[in-house]
Amino acid sequence: MSHLVESMAFVGATPWHGLGNQLTEQQPVDVWLHEAGMNWTLESSDVLFNVSKDGMHIRLHRDAKVLFRSDTLAPLSVVSPRYKVVQPHEVLHFYNDLVHAGGFELETAGVLKGGRKLWALARTGQDTLLKGGDRVKAYLLLATSCDGTLCTTAQFTSVRVVCNNTLQMAVGETRGAVKVPHSTVFDPQAVKESLGIGLSSWDHFIGDIKALSRRPVSPEEARQYFAELLDEPLPADEEEIVSSRAMQQLSLLYGGGGLGSQLSSSRNTAWGLLNAVTEYVDHRRRARNQDYRLDSAWFGQGAQLKDKALQRALALLD
Repeated sequence: MSHLVESMAFVGATPWHGLGNQLTEQQPVDVWLHEAGMNWTLESSDVLFNVSKDGMHIRLHRDAKVLFRSDTLAPLSVVSPRYKVVQPHEVLHFYNDLVHAGGFELETAGVLKGGRKLWALARTGQDTLLKGGDRVKAYLLLATSCDGTLCTTAQFTSVRVVCNNTLQMAVGETRGAVKVPHSTVFDPQAVKESLGIGLSSWDHFIGDIKALSRRPVSPEEARQYFAELLDEPLPADEEEIVSSRAMQQLSLLYGGGGLGSQLSSSRNTAWGLLNAVTEYVDHRRRARNQDYRLDSAWFGQGAQLKDKALQRALALLD
């Protein structure tokens, strides 16, 4: 079976997806570049093509260029000449001043889809403890692509320690993320300023999840929440309807089968509803392998489902 993860490095405990090479803490960027498989550059070349008309002719396609890896020469994508590339080393160097002056620490970095996607994840040093001993930590994720499938994206991400569930933090109008299209030059300092990195961002998110942990949820509200999330009809009689596999799993995770679901912060609360979804996406949802699960949970359909779950949970606070 093919793998999406080309290579990856991490410090501390093995990440929830179980992938990567373990490093000791506080390694320099050069070590991260090597161990994460990011010690290469994206290069570009002309696109040539053969035409058969009165013999074979090689023609130049002036409105496109091919991006390829400097180490393997493997072609990764064909893009417009105006496409602005973000190099692997730029992803890691984004965190330099944050690590040295801001208390951040790189925790995970790697390559997806042979180099088409790149990312690095750093602990911000900020966390909170909800009732029942439910600890949530704040991270900053930077990811980019060279095939047009992902803008260069910096986003706050939380990790619930008890179950390693991940969730993009919603912070004000930016929704905790800044996206730079590849038609624009990536400016790390401008991205950091737009994110508003600091205690205020984390405090906003923590205020929301504390409110969710205090919001009691009735069985009827829970059924309605999952039905709306999955766009399934709400059964008039619970015993007469055959639920989808996803509905069954979410109900089981929320009802006590999920990690941390019995903590007072989660039991019969809106926070519990949300964590049933994040655990389902990160750990239980069907996926070809852990590589595909990681890609979906951070960048694909899984990430979209978690964001939808967060917005619907916050709507319960109104």
